[in-house]
Amino acid sequence: MMIHERNDKIWENMKSDCSKCSGLCCTALYFSKMDGFPKDKVSGQPCVNLLKDYRCKIHSQLEKQNMKGCIGYDCFGAGQQVTQVIYQGQTWNDIPNQSTEIFDVFIMVFQLYQIRYYLIEAMTLISAKPLEQSIKCLIEENIKMCHDHPQSILSLDLEQYRHRANHILKQVCKLLQQSIHSENKKVPANLLGGNFKGQDMSGADLSTKLLIAANFEKSLFHGTIFLGADTRDSNFNNADLSEAVFLTQGQVNSAKGNRYTKLPYHLDYPPTWK
Repeated sequence: MMIHERNDKIWENMKSDCSKCSGLCCTALYFSKMDGFPKDKVSGQPCVNLLKDYRCKIHSQLEKQNMKGCIGYDCFGAGQQVTQVIYQGQTWNDIPNQSTEIFDVFIMVFQLYQIRYYLIEAMTLISAKPLEQSIKCLIEENIKMCHDHPQSILSLDLEQYRHRANHILKQVCKLLQQSIHSENKKVPANLLGGNFKGQDMSGADLSTKLLIAANFEKSLFHGTIFLGADTRDSNFNNADLSEAVFLTQGQVNSAKGNRYTKLPYHLDYPPTWK
């Protein structure tokens, strides 16, 4: 049984395109060396490796230098939205007196894009059809907010919107598990560093679970929910994630896998997966 209905068009604008951004993730965000970034830095300070053309000086060496934080990061396309649409191509270097505003807008839009990503995937789930109109309304509201004036974006009640989206997503997860009869499927309390090689994890709810360094080689994830799961250094070599649900590019980038790992159609193989 298929979990998703394929819809390539619905995913437009949800992929990061650094060539259309102005290094916002490398500047607006706080970094910690302990989390796999080049060095500790405060928000609003450019990364030491950010070049004047907003490219990364060590991009081709991220794996070699163990920059796991950089490898795992993904903005869902928020960076190019802020740079190209909201500020019409102007960057924080062009208008330094508005740099703090630009960074704050990026952080807000990034969070909205992350929520939109989950809602868009919910739209593709066959089991979520009863909620389609509610999901669609939330997506349309999200798109409108991300095209608004900077001051309007900064004054948004993001938590109120997040609460409404989370309410729908919880219903979506419940409908999904009912459709594949996995409502009562038990998940180990501790997956951190565990060995689950070759196991059928189908239908499991791994939402917000710590999967760090767990071994899922050759495992099956049909209808498995990854909402907010921490996949850093998880081993998905030869695993089937093609029908995993709410799996993000950032989670894939943070994990280990190879070209025999099956991914959802809308996600890309990281360069580190060989």
